[in-house]
Amino acid sequence: MKYAFIAEHRHQFGVRSMCRCLAVQPSGYYAWQKSPLSLRALEDARQTELIQQAWNDSGKVYGYRKLHDNLLDQGETCCPNRVARLTRLAGIKAQIGYKPRSGSYGGKPSLAVDNTLDRLFGVAAPYRTWVTDITYIRTLEGFAYLAIVIDLYSRRVVGWSMQSRQTTDVVLQALHMAVWRRKRKQRVLILPDRGSQFTSMDWAAFIRAHNLEHSMSRRGNCHDNAVAESFFSSLKRERIRRRNDKTREAAREDVFDYIEMFYNPVRKHVRNGMLSPIEFERQQILKAEGVQKSRGYSNASPQLKSVSD
Repeated sequence: MKYAFIAEHRHQFGVRSMCRCLAVQPSGYYAWQKSPLSLRALEDARQTELIQQAWNDSGKVYGYRKLHDNLLDQGETCCPNRVARLTRLAGIKAQIGYKPRSGSYGGKPSLAVDNTLDRLFGVAAPYRTWVTDITYIRTLEGFAYLAIVIDLYSRRVVGWSMQSRQTTDVVLQALHMAVWRRKRKQRVLILPDRGSQFTSMDWAAFIRAHNLEHSMSRRGNCHDNAVAESFFSSLKRERIRRRNDKTREAAREDVFDYIEMFYNPVRKHVRNGMLSPIEFERQQILKAEGVQKSRGYSNASPQLKSVSD
């Protein structure tokens, strides 16, 4: 720090005078000028650039844990504490959450079923359990309502829909996309909350027609549907609240880009071992194929093969 001060003010004061005042040797200052940064400092600067690039690529939403994993993917050698220090010095921060508005719960649902899932979010195979929910997105044109369906196996968003009105149709469109994409053959458990869209007769009819098993979170308990709530929190803090879209169409484009181009194929997920949902499913397929070959079979499980469809 003293040598840097001398270098910054050398045009105003004499070097030897400043060295005398700061109790350093002129020879030490001149030696520092020839090599002002240590090898450690040079390595810090190089890795800080890599961290900055990874942070920008994530849309400036990753924290030090995911940035550390990014460096490991690039073949860098470093520990999480080092990355945390470099991100702090560079002013790099993860997008933090926000406090939900307080509200009241009223009315009686027209249809209610038991909470079969009971917060058992750890699913060992695909096509076992989906969760669904709906949220609003504020635009200058008015509210837009987004419904999503998430497969708990990989936390992949397998269905979503966005409309200008909060009707049963928006959640049915999201569920229809999930059914069409996954093309599952066995019965799937699906968990919504007790909103009016999910307690309607049309929703119940769709569930029966497509061989789905209905579960439902308890009234006013967001923790029963924590995975969907967590996704909405990530979407809003990492994208929606950073854009302030003017129109519903612009918000829809942002949601499409976030889900289909970032969250599903790219965004690291702690539960998946720092793999994106699509990459996690792909690696599970490769593992299943390896097990099948070791047992003398030529094909992996059709259930796992169709996960990436």
